[in-house]
Amino acid sequence: MSTDLPELKKFDEASLDAAFAAVRDEATSATKAAGFDAEQFRLQWLGRKQGRLKSISDAWLKTAPPEAKKLIGQRFNALKESIELALAAQEAPGAAKEISGLDITLPGTSRRVGVEHPLVKTMAEIVSVFQRMGYSVGLGPEVETDFYNFEALNFPPNHPARDTQDTLVVADQEKKPLRERLLMRTHTSPVQIRTMLEQAPPLRIVIPGKVHRNDAADATHSPVFHQVEGLCVGEDITFSDLKGTLDYAMKAFFGSSVKTRFFPSFFPFTEPSADVQISCIFCSGKGCRKCKHSGWIELLGCGMVDPAVFEQVNQRRIELGRDPVYDTAKISGFAFGMGVDRIAMMKYGISDIGLLYSGDMRFLEQFA
Repeated sequence: MSTDLPELKKFDEASLDAAFAAVRDEATSATKAAGFDAEQFRLQWLGRKQGRLKSISDAWLKTAPPEAKKLIGQRFNALKESIELALAAQEAPGAAKEISGLDITLPGTSRRVGVEHPLVKTMAEIVSVFQRMGYSVGLGPEVETDFYNFEALNFPPNHPARDTQDTLVVADQEKKPLRERLLMRTHTSPVQIRTMLEQAPPLRIVIPGKVHRNDAADATHSPVFHQVEGLCVGEDITFSDLKGTLDYAMKAFFGSSVKTRFFPSFFPFTEPSADVQISCIFCSGKGCRKCKHSGWIELLGCGMVDPAVFEQVNQRRIELGRDPVYDTAKISGFAFGMGVDRIAMMKYGISDIGLLYSGDMRFLEQFA
């Protein structure tokens, strides 16, 4: 390889093209020479201290007049790129052959389009029913404090009602006050409290999400499951409004022939409270194994918001420096909640709740 560089005397484009073309030809010849050594070529041409390109930069680019530097720089970069490509082609000669032998007539690799998980799809369908009724969607954290999950919802410390929602607690919380201890939420009701702290009445909100309870796993129970809850607060809200809302929602989701009926129940955060049953969607209320031959299936719980919950919200708003706007003499409200997993199992004929969380593709492919 020659180390002498001709002096650039002219800086017009034609002269520069000729000078750089000569160097490029020299590099190309070197890569095609017998006994080509790629590492030796790299040192001779691309070496940082004594490489050929370093010499060209010092001799042509750095000493050029200012008006010619841009033209020389462009050609220098192109030269460097062409030398690097030539070296790469020599180092991997098989690559070019493989590409040249590509058969573009072969069928491509198809990418299968996914579908919504049956839980996600069911939850979205339930939420959409209430959205059409004017409800907004609320979301909140899965890791909650004892205050939002229990105390604000009328579960006093050591009250037996807490036993029905035995939950998973975060470790090393004993030094904190009880209301500040962290746990995995047992229902999406804490979002109701958070929403009332941020918004003044009236409000209508539906809350989908994942919840956790310390339940032993079996065919119908899981320590992780999903809920959709709702809250409506305003003036002159009555139990009749609650019944009409849920009756319409059940008909919108399961079909216009579905009937609903309400039975007295107990929930710490509602009074009065009720369990809601729908006529069996499998036998149209005639009686079958699915409904234990009763013609009815228990589906959700509901009730009028206990005034004690509004009082807790007002107290918390005062602590946060906000006005206590939930005056129980002027407003009332109702709340409801349903398990999404059970509804999905009913809708798709799933016998074991564990299948919804197994990740088994053989099971999930049935819904594609």
